[in-house]
Amino acid sequence: MSSEYKYHSKIWLEEAEPENPFAAKACYCSGYDVYGQILPNAGWFDYLLLMFLGERPSPQSSRLMEKLAIALANPGPREASVRAGMNAGVAGTNHSSALMAALAVGAGQYGGAQEVVECVKLWQSCSTDLDRWTRALTNPDAPEFADIWLPMEHAPGFDPNGDVTPTPVKQVLNHLAEIAPSDGALCWLAAHRTDLESRVGYPLAMSGVASAAFVDLGFNPDQASMLYLIMRLPGAAAHALEQWDMGWKKFPYYGPAVELEPSADTIAESAEQDGEGQ
Repeated sequence: MSSEYKYHSKIWLEEAEPENPFAAKACYCSGYDVYGQILPNAGWFDYLLLMFLGERPSPQSSRLMEKLAIALANPGPREASVRAGMNAGVAGTNHSSALMAALAVGAGQYGGAQEVVECVKLWQSCSTDLDRWTRALTNPDAPEFADIWLPMEHAPGFDPNGDVTPTPVKQVLNHLAEIAPSDGALCWLAAHRTDLESRVGYPLAMSGVASAAFVDLGFNPDQASMLYLIMRLPGAAAHALEQWDMGWKKFPYYGPAVELEPSADTIAESAEQDGEGQ
């Protein structure tokens, strides 16, 4: 086969079945046999890290990845991307639409994947320099190039509508910091959280904790964004299915707010009947 008809990948290699060139006989991820080595010997998070980073992860990294995934799996109905999935579910649309709705809303700059992108970029430029963080968070640089995203209206990784740090945010940060490298982003963030919050003027958000975890795991901004979107889908899916089963009559706001107005044809037909009755 000519090389112009081949896909090129640094992370994936396939060997075709002799009898069927459209099916793979063996698949290799960064040199490891997926079904011969990884499947019987590795865990899900080992495989994710290998797939995205191209190297066999340490047990510490796999454990950190697993705990981060648990923390992000279900942001709950207060989170906009979960509610988007719930709206699609209660409407009775197909399952893929519920997931796409959650992804679309969860991709944004307020608690979404784009906020994680900006926050990871800040880690790359500020590292563990508290003064540099303060300048970057309180006086953000204007974008150099035009983009689909407008300039951030708040410090990435913090909640502009909050007054106190939510208990789950503190719990997740403290637990992940116990697993993470002692000289990494999570431990530094745990040690300087209150100082950063006082300088910024509002509390740390879960997106800020997740961004620090992605940095400790070695992900770049784009990889962190993708994984953040993926990791929050289980909760949106579960809530969408639940609302599908419960139905719209138990969904907030919609039941009492639905008022059917007669169409023009119905009004005309009613007027005609009234005229015939006189």
